[in-house]
Amino acid sequence: MTTFTATPTPATPATPQSTEKDIPFRGLVTLSIMLATIMQVLDTTIANVALPHMQGSLSATQDQVTWVLTSYIVASAIMTLPTAWLAGRYGRKNIFLFAVGGFTLTSVLCGMAISIEQMVLFRVLQGCFGAALVPLAQATMLDINPRERHGKAMAMWGMGVMIGPILGPTLGGWLTEYYNWRWVFYINLPLGIVAFTGMLLFMPDSERSDRAFDKFGFLMLCVIIGSAQLLMDRGEHSGWFGSREILLYAALAGSALWMYIIHSMRTDNPFLSPALFRDRNLITSLVFIFFIGIILLATMALLPPYMQNLMGYPVMDVGIIMAPRGIGTMLAMMMVGRLSNSVDVRVLILFGLGCTASSLFAMTGFSTYVPPQTLVWTGMLQGFGLGFIFVPLSTVAYATLAPQLRAEGASVFSLSRNMGSSVGISVVMAVLSRNMQTNHAYLTENVTAEAVGANWSQVPQSLFDNAAGMLGMIDAEITRQAATIAYLNDFKLMMWVVIAAAPLVLLLRKAAPRTAH
Repeated sequence: MTTFTATPTPATPATPQSTEKDIPFRGLVTLSIMLATIMQVLDTTIANVALPHMQGSLSATQDQVTWVLTSYIVASAIMTLPTAWLAGRYGRKNIFLFAVGGFTLTSVLCGMAISIEQMVLFRVLQGCFGAALVPLAQATMLDINPRERHGKAMAMWGMGVMIGPILGPTLGGWLTEYYNWRWVFYINLPLGIVAFTGMLLFMPDSERSDRAFDKFGFLMLCVIIGSAQLLMDRGEHSGWFGSREILLYAALAGSALWMYIIHSMRTDNPFLSPALFRDRNLITSLVFIFFIGIILLATMALLPPYMQNLMGYPVMDVGIIMAPRGIGTMLAMMMVGRLSNSVDVRVLILFGLGCTASSLFAMTGFSTYVPPQTLVWTGMLQGFGLGFIFVPLSTVAYATLAPQLRAEGASVFSLSRNMGSSVGISVVMAVLSRNMQTNHAYLTENVTAEAVGANWSQVPQSLFDNAAGMLGMIDAEITRQAATIAYLNDFKLMMWVVIAAAPLVLLLRKAAPRTAH
């Protein structure tokens, strides 16, 4: 049985720092990092439920208010990439403090915004500052813990990344309903202050590097990511490739990708280190986490409208019913943190894939009335499965990667997860919309007098006087049934995505069990 070994890389000059087994105040550093992680990932979903209230308060149109979400996602995706270079040049601690402070300040500014223009500007800045938090947190957790504790470290870090988006809608709905939508952003202030103080006092610094900054490469990657994100976010609304706007985004992304590839082959210092793409575990994990990102947020985007619009659940009940999904994730991460030292990570990932696929298969049997207990156990099983996938994958991705490449690898890992989530939401929403129209047309053409066995000559005249109302009721029920079928088709699509990702496990290098000492 082979063990993970780091890929040999040229040595880099190091500044004095504690070794990974001799970090003082490791618990306080971990707490600060976790708060920063939760704060950032929470903001990817917490604002969703507050959008209608923002729209009225800021006098914005439907198209304008969607930029509150899109601007944050695009800015965060673009600024994830230079995180590793900035941390290497100025020190991970300094960049972490700058990012936490900036994110906290811009969160307060978002809460104080009085116009849609101000809100979008502050959300862009918030996304820029917040982009560094998740990859730096992951790299720091790996550095301050010895190799045999990496599984537990990734379990703790993964709780913040996975639970943040799950609790976001629930917390956002509660704050909006009982306080004000501005508290969706103000809640980051106490979290940011505690995280900033803990890092300032207890976090060790990292190694420095004088690696040159590839400006052209970074610019091309910005164009690729920005265009791809805008294509995904605006595609369904603009009619996909029937729109000139979407064709422009696609052309920009394709052209920039081609130029980046050619540039990287010819330059001595490409923006992304070539060593990253020679590590099989990292590359496989990037593809894997892209698929997992699809499932992570796509389900969160589908279930709330399904329960509210089709089943009539109020907002707060939806949040309560979906909360067990986060409980399942926490249980899985607590278990996998202990099992990772004694069980092959590939077995853990396959078990998680099985749980996730089973939950999605059960969801394909939903109807217009689903008992609450069914919604709870399927959500809990899905969260449990995702927890068993995310932690081992986050650990094995860096197992053969040189320590000095961890920050850069973590940035690309976070970017791949975010891109998967963006693609997943766009695809399931597009498929949902088209299936609803197709199903409605199919069901409508079967509603005829012959199909229902009606004899119009025997129908009282009084019923014809109310024909419009009757037809409206029939159409409403057909629409409801068509939407239900469309949602079930989306659940089935995601189930097949999970199954299709399973063979990737075979590409991961096997890790020998490690015992703590």
